[in-house]
Amino acid sequence: MMSPQLPQEQPGGTTLSLSEEALPSHVAIIMDGNNRWARARGLSGVRGHRAGVESVRAVIERAVERGVQTLSLFAFSSEN
Repeated sequence: MMSPQLPQEQPGGTTLSLSEEALPSHVAIIMDGNNRWARARGLSGVRGHRAGVESVRAVIERAVERGVQTLSLFAFSSEN
C-alpha cells in the first residue's frame, strides 16, 4: 500500500495531487538509498547525499506551500 504523497512533478512529467481534505497534517520521511542511487549511476556517495538534500529541500518547500503542519525527517544513521 502506497502512502499519500505531496503533489509534485513525477518522472515522466505526471503530477500527483491530493485534495485539501486528503492532505495529511503530519508527513514523515525516511531517507534511504542515497548511496545506492549514486552507485547505480556511477557517482560518488557524496553526490548521492547531495541529491538527497536537493530532494528534501523540494519536499520542504512543497510541504510549506501546501500547509503541512508537521514534517519529520530521519536523514542519517550509522548503517547508511
